[in-house]
Amino acid sequence: MTTKRIDQLLNIVNQKQKIAVKDLSEMLNVSKVTVRKDLSELEAKGLLVRKHGFAIINNPSKLNYRLAQNYEIKQKIALAASELINEQETIMVESGSTCALLVQELGKQGKHVTVITNSYFIADFVSEYSNIEVFVLGGKYQPESEVVVGPIAKDVLKNFQVGRLFIGMDGFDERNGFYGRDIMRADIVQAMAQNAQQLIILSDSTKFSQFSLVKLASFEETDQIITDQQIPDTVKKILEEQQIIVQEVD
Repeated sequence: MTTKRIDQLLNIVNQKQKIAVKDLSEMLNVSKVTVRKDLSELEAKGLLVRKHGFAIINNPSKLNYRLAQNYEIKQKIALAASELINEQETIMVESGSTCALLVQELGKQGKHVTVITNSYFIADFVSEYSNIEVFVLGGKYQPESEVVVGPIAKDVLKNFQVGRLFIGMDGFDERNGFYGRDIMRADIVQAMAQNAQQLIILSDSTKFSQFSLVKLASFEETDQIITDQQIPDTVKKILEEQQIIVQEVD
């Protein structure tokens, strides 16, 4: 499956929500056999669902749905982030689609890494990789995002100290920094940041043009951003003025 066709197929399914294999074949100008093979591979990755000759979008409230948005860019960001991590390192990872791809990439590379996370989705997502050791925090479970939050999770975090914390984001404000959707998850991010020497945000460039509700991190707390080359020049200038390292993937 080519990168271009992956993007096209996922974009079509996300727009239509449900589409027949024959229609995908016509729109992509490939055979039905090729489309079925592509869909099988994408379903195995959890990016969509196949049912009775149709491709169906994942539940938008689930992380698998967000994985399918800008999938190839997120993979490239995850690969770039993985290059920062050393063999036998322990990292913290908050829930997020690009963060999940980062841990998966470490698994594929065979790096022996310990991951501390509040995401049960990530723990399950990388369960096949014996080189990844995962510690999942306890606490109040949010089924829609498959994470734990709240005071119990924050209390457990006090036992850990790591070099790097990786998080995603949902929105950006040029005056105040980086934002998320959920106040409880933002609270956990802030607690994680207190126990990490560096905070690194993994985000495709579309998030820099979006509004979101709850502050995740300030400019002062953030050390590095890994994103794609479509990040607006005005935003990049703001980040660099704030002495944040900006790494762009192709």
